[in-house]
Amino acid sequence: MHHTTLLLIEVGAMLLGLGIIARFAEKFGVSTIPLYLVAGLAFGQGGLLPLNASTEFLEVGSELGVILLLLMLGLEYTPNELLYGLKTNGRSGFLDAILNFTPGFGLALLLGWTPVAAVALGGVTWISSSGVIAKLLRDYKRTANRETPTILSLLVIEDISMAAFLPVLSGILGGVSLLQGSISVGIALLTVTAVLFFALRAGHHISRPFHQASDEVLVIGVLGLTMLVAGLAAQLSISTAVGAFLVGIALSGTVAESAQSLLSPLRDVFSAVFFVFFGLMTDPALIAPMFLPALGLALVTMGTKVLTGWLAAKRAGIGRAGRWRAGVILTPRGEFSIVIAGLAVAAGVEPTFAALATTYVLITIVVGTVASQITDTPWFRSALAPRGTQR
Repeated sequence: MHHTTLLLIEVGAMLLGLGIIARFAEKFGVSTIPLYLVAGLAFGQGGLLPLNASTEFLEVGSELGVILLLLMLGLEYTPNELLYGLKTNGRSGFLDAILNFTPGFGLALLLGWTPVAAVALGGVTWISSSGVIAKLLRDYKRTANRETPTILSLLVIEDISMAAFLPVLSGILGGVSLLQGSISVGIALLTVTAVLFFALRAGHHISRPFHQASDEVLVIGVLGLTMLVAGLAAQLSISTAVGAFLVGIALSGTVAESAQSLLSPLRDVFSAVFFVFFGLMTDPALIAPMFLPALGLALVTMGTKVLTGWLAAKRAGIGRAGRWRAGVILTPRGEFSIVIAGLAVAAGVEPTFAALATTYVLITIVVGTVASQITDTPWFRSALAPRGTQR
């Protein structure tokens, strides 16, 4: 069968199946994320129905999914709100790094891995998944909640921190000199600062070409600008998620409102592809041997993430229920953790690194998604009511 024909059949069948899954989830009021991950495991290597022809398409589609998720989140907030969040949550971001990097680093040393592998595993456990959390915030209708700006501030701090961490890690894994590593980090940080400054101070100029434009012009223009900025960010060793988020922050007024409405269906399609692709790249046979170490690491680092979110939300004056929501929703790890693991595996640091990292990420996504839904239940809110009911 011709490759293109097979690609169309595989992608069509997969999207149809995801539509049925989404309908099922909608009917029973559950999140689609764990279901999409399970579907990815079924379609991937070692699964029931491997999708071989469409792997490249799904890889590109998953990247678009993360970009669109972060663009849409950025559209929810103004530059002033972002700047205020970054200023007020700097201390929480530092605490986040210490609490969540240390368990991964420590476990790697306990397993007898090299210090280089320990640094990589610390990065895996440090960074939350912007893509998963963005989906959860939308699914659970929390974008207007009081704790959401605090959550987003922590995510942005983490993503910006990755602009420094990834070049450092790449240098350590590749054995480059201190000077070469310092230059890479300096370029990345300088670029992030320049883009952030422009988005905050002069971003309103970006909206002007799209003001009162037709739906066609708006969709094509905003999508093209977002992908361009995300691609340039990636070229400079900066997260595509940071680039997309900053574009969303920079757009304002009626342009932002129209873009949200018009791009939402596209975001839903490609965000589903992102979660399926994540499961697709995981061989189910690798999960069992590393399940117990990954589970122990997940329980510890999910606890440290909850503590991070709780303290940050408390500092922002959020009530007890909001603190729990902020902490629990930060627990999933995802795209950045997989990128870090990929760098480590490519460098050949440890034979079992990929299995441990993949199993760990899957556990945090599934458990974090379910736990985040529990914090919205009436019985959970009523349990907190005697001591405080502020959202």
